[in-house]
Amino acid sequence: MMSFISYLINGISLGSVYAIIALGYTMVYGIAKMLNFAHGDVIMIGGFVVFTTVSGLGLPPILGILISVVVCTVLGVTIERVAYKPLRMASPLAVLITAIGVSYLLQNVALLLFGANPKSFTSVVPVPPIKLMDGQLTITGETLVTIISCIIIMIVLTTFVKKTKAGQAMLAVSEDKGAAQLMGINVNGTIALTFAIGSALAAIAGVLLCSAYPTLTPYTGSMPGIKAFVAAVFGGIGSIPGAFIGGILLGVIENLSKAYISSQMADAIVFSVLIIVLLVRPTGILGKKINEKV
Repeated sequence: MMSFISYLINGISLGSVYAIIALGYTMVYGIAKMLNFAHGDVIMIGGFVVFTTVSGLGLPPILGILISVVVCTVLGVTIERVAYKPLRMASPLAVLITAIGVSYLLQNVALLLFGANPKSFTSVVPVPPIKLMDGQLTITGETLVTIISCIIIMIVLTTFVKKTKAGQAMLAVSEDKGAAQLMGINVNGTIALTFAIGSALAAIAGVLLCSAYPTLTPYTGSMPGIKAFVAAVFGGIGSIPGAFIGGILLGVIENLSKAYISSQMADAIVFSVLIIVLLVRPTGILGKKINEKV
């Protein structure tokens, strides 16, 4: 029983990382109607910035995290301005190919700068582990911080979208870019802000992921990025609560599959569950069916 609870908590922790990454995917898709497959590699860049500033330069962890957030935010806005903005009216396929190209570019830049050898990432979470039930159950500080961070980010992001002027502009652009522009909303600025928020979240996710799984390579963000995209689709892409629910469920399914079925089969089980969900409910758990007028 204790082992099941431990696996469940660790699954929720992993799912919280997926949820934070998925929030970036779902916001960009919901507002810009594009899939930013370079998002996973922004996570990797965030991890390397913290590794360089904390382990290399000896800066305090909190300062390293802040620098990582700033670097990833600037990187996200730059990627949107250089790679995606010129393709605003292009076909979705052209944007998708460009996103994959940006992903490989970031990976190869990281290879040139840091090499292919895995780096040992020192956890930047200063919270000690908590022992429960007379020491039978131990919850690490990384697990606690990850879950709490995910919940706080979800609440803040939902409040921001619903209560602020910038958030209302995002909702308007997601509904109809043309109508939003006629109403005086800066569509390009709103999309850039969306990329900035998503990339800042990617930096936080990178720090939490590398603190929990302390190995860093230029490919660190690839699989978590794909799984976070799966989580976003699972929960209903375009929905902030959907990304949260999808991420948590995905992490729990993956961790329990590793524990009770097969660690080699865990990824296959995760993607199989996604296929089943989409067959039953193509829009995802919280996704809404959109009727387009012809």
